[in-house]
Amino acid sequence: MRGRWTRRPTARLTAALTRLRRRCRYGEGTLHLLLMLASFALTGYAGLRLLGGARWPLVVVWFAGAALLHDLVLLPLYSLADRVVSAATAGTRRHRAWTAHVRVPAALSGLLLLVWFPLIAGSAGTPGGLPTADYTSVTGLPGGDFFACWLLLTAGLFALSALVLSARTAGPLLRSTAARVRRRRATKRRSADSGR
Repeated sequence: MRGRWTRRPTARLTAALTRLRRRCRYGEGTLHLLLMLASFALTGYAGLRLLGGARWPLVVVWFAGAALLHDLVLLPLYSLADRVVSAATAGTRRHRAWTAHVRVPAALSGLLLLVWFPLIAGSAGTPGGLPTADYTSVTGLPGGDFFACWLLLTAGLFALSALVLSARTAGPLLRSTAARVRRRRATKRRSADSGR
């Protein structure tokens, strides 16, 4: 009897997933739907944990303030800075590579500044600010060290980006120089062999 269940298990699974996809009308695959649902569940759990304490109005104000600060102040500033860097490197041959090597460390540094701003600005421990003892007990660092750490981290990000850029720029130069040296050696060998 060849019926619906005599097919291979993978064919049955594929048929069931196809029916599920048609039923859902989601537009993407089933795995994508499951991953999105899992990420929403994780985000909801984190939101409940974050907003579950007595300080939830501060979290809401911080989130709204960060969104407004980003959209009204930071976005125009880093768009202007990006245009300045693009204009400064426009005459060079590797315009896009140079611009990207400035954008990435600047974006990471700005993200760190946005996340850790109360500690970097030194408002921890002040009236109305965050308690320094919480951060000191968790990190082992006093509240005043965050500005210096952020500056060092920013300098390290830009130095690492400059190192990667110099390696990417020097790579083709070194390869072309090595190719020239190999050609010269081959020419000298041929001339020495023909002279014998």
